[in-house]
Amino acid sequence: MAGPEGVEVTGPLHDRYDEILTPEAVGFLATLQREFGARRKELLAKRVERQEALSKGGTLDFLPETAPVRDDDTWRVADPAPGLVDRRVEITGPTDRKMTINALNSGAKVWLADFEDANTPLWENMVEGQLNLRDALDRTIDFTDPKSGKSYALKADEDLATIVVRPRGWHLEEKHVLVDGLTMSGSLFDFGLYFFHSVRRQLAKGKGPYFYLPKMESHLEARLWNDVFNLAQDELKVPRGTIRATVLIETIPAAFEMEEILYELRDHSAGLNAGRWDYLFSVIKKFRDRGRDFVLPERNAITMTAPFMRAYTELLVRTCHKRGAHAIGGMAAFIPSRDEEINKVAFEKVRADKTRESGDGFDGSWVAHPGMVDLCREVFDGVLGDKPNQRDRLREEVTVSAADLLAISQTPGEITEAGLRNNIDVALRYLATWLGGGGAVAIHNLMEDAATAEISRSQVWQWIYNDIQLADGPKVTKELVEQILAEELAKIREELGGAFNEPRYAQAVTLFKEVTLAGDYADFLTLPAYERMP
Repeated sequence: MAGPEGVEVTGPLHDRYDEILTPEAVGFLATLQREFGARRKELLAKRVERQEALSKGGTLDFLPETAPVRDDDTWRVADPAPGLVDRRVEITGPTDRKMTINALNSGAKVWLADFEDANTPLWENMVEGQLNLRDALDRTIDFTDPKSGKSYALKADEDLATIVVRPRGWHLEEKHVLVDGLTMSGSLFDFGLYFFHSVRRQLAKGKGPYFYLPKMESHLEARLWNDVFNLAQDELKVPRGTIRATVLIETIPAAFEMEEILYELRDHSAGLNAGRWDYLFSVIKKFRDRGRDFVLPERNAITMTAPFMRAYTELLVRTCHKRGAHAIGGMAAFIPSRDEEINKVAFEKVRADKTRESGDGFDGSWVAHPGMVDLCREVFDGVLGDKPNQRDRLREEVTVSAADLLAISQTPGEITEAGLRNNIDVALRYLATWLGGGGAVAIHNLMEDAATAEISRSQVWQWIYNDIQLADGPKVTKELVEQILAEELAKIREELGGAFNEPRYAQAVTLFKEVTLAGDYADFLTLPAYERMP
């Protein structure tokens, strides 16, 4: 489709796509891309420079040049916006039609409408997700399950969760839109379409266009988002500060710049979130070739009580409340099962996790399934009572040093054959589903997304690179990984039977080998995976 001058939309235009990809909306996207595309590329280049410095033996620390921002006790972020005052339980999920209805009806205070890690950036997912959000705001959305015949519809407006959209990270592109011959930023595509179509609708409902910002690595990347917000608001003639954004602190460089990130977004800030699975992925990625002091145990052995994770979450709450911002806790990925024994153990773990978070001062937390909303709310109700949040708990007793954030070697746990097998199994299953268009996958009673797949494949790469000896077996080598890969694939084939998709799993195996066995580490597995997607 030829858009405004200099813009080409190459993705197929299915039914109703013209309602989202209007000439005015596409022109707005082009304005954002032309203004900010070059700065985005410059900031991505800075990530590469920082990684090279770390790989050569460098370290991370609080920035001396931004000390005045941290030392100035007078500034605060904007007051919470309507619909974001009470965030005691938030549900996450992709923007397909059924999930949109279920998430809004779930009883959660907030729905993270995900175009990122719980979504596959298939062209149809990206455009139809925008349609679903618009239909939800217009209350014209419904869904009938073709298998069960069950119908889904929205509850009354006052009972619905507040929509907070998570666009793709700065590193991802939308290959189906070219602006002046250059591929468009996926972040700006997702943000721009939702903002363009939602801002008036949300303001009419007494709320606003709200966002979750993923994968940032510096306050300069937050500054870029803030400039995007200002231009977008000016273009559509709404007051600056109408947009609100919560930043996921899910990279270890960002953990050293939390206050600066809040400062850059202060007029648009809705707080910070402890994106813990991506944070683990970032720790592995940033220090992947720095020797055994930076090698973590298998992922299922790493808990939030590990010293470096404890330092990260304590600092996040302290930082947010010092600046008047919300601190939102991490994901409970468990999916309720028909097996009551599995449920009993898992619910106890989730309750302990949410109890720790609420006791630490978090203002709310995440769940991945509607069946976990009540438990999370119950735990936070016990601490909050009638209060909407606990931003008044300043946690002034918390002090966290750079050494505390980098205490990776103090993490207890082993690396076993079972852990290696689990990483391979989860990554294979997830990649096969991702390549088929699904980004949130139920695997072994857990909702897995791109973050957990990234951890799984990154750990395998790191264990090979660092000649790790399994606690109960041989050294991790490429040959051992290929052997276990074949064995796990055979188990999956037997388990799925006639549902096993041979071509899809063949693609998944090829991609898994590419991102685990190659000498050069792939920064994101979603980048080569996206190249394989139509």
